[in-house]
Amino acid sequence: MNTAIRSATTTGLPHSPASAPVTASAPQTKVRTSATSTRSRYASFVQWTRKTHGWIGLWGAVLGLVFGLSGIWLNHRAVLKLPPVAQVREQSQLTLPEPAPTTQDEMAQWLQTALGLDKGPNTVRVDPSRPVPWTDKSAPGSAPVLRQPERWQFNFGGPHALVQVEYWQGNRSVGVTTTHNGVLATLNNLHKGTGMSVPWILLVDALAGSMIFLSLSGLVLWIQMNRRRALGVGIFSASLGLTLACVLPRL
Repeated sequence: MNTAIRSATTTGLPHSPASAPVTASAPQTKVRTSATSTRSRYASFVQWTRKTHGWIGLWGAVLGLVFGLSGIWLNHRAVLKLPPVAQVREQSQLTLPEPAPTTQDEMAQWLQTALGLDKGPNTVRVDPSRPVPWTDKSAPGSAPVLRQPERWQFNFGGPHALVQVEYWQGNRSVGVTTTHNGVLATLNNLHKGTGMSVPWILLVDALAGSMIFLSLSGLVLWIQMNRRRALGVGIFSASLGLTLACVLPRL
């Protein structure tokens, strides 16, 4: 009988909360998953930045060396009394054919053939006709204003040898100046883009973009790999302030 009473009593009691199964909260699970995903994406970004920084730095190493050496030479050639770059300059006159070319394109084609050059001119510059600077326009009864003729200037060649042709419209000849450059002069011309074609200009633009990326990615990597962030911020601020102090007075 006692056993029956205990069984009935036990059967009639409600279930204890401790006996219920424990399940994880859905919002907490989503928060942890989101945080893990964010950290994974951030780690992937840092790893990609590190690899890309290294490859771009390797790709631009040679061009960076060329621009660095030529930049130092150009900036300090006067102060440090560096020896002048080796250049040999020759000047001559070239008689025009009969009939003479009448347009810039005709002149460029004739010059390429007459000078025995492989390519056409890199640049063509045309200075329009204008009054001569010594004409006095204010003097009463002065002579008619004199005008200088139109001038055409053609640039051929590349960084190692530059051919410059000058033609004053109406003349029967053109002036030819040929400049042969040594190694340092060639590097300087590469730095300045003198006599260079469009592919070289695009390559230099790509190098400039790479330098911008290297600067930004280097800053990101330094922040992630060095705990002394206050020191880094101080160095960056000092360099930025020094740059602005040198640039702003020139504007």
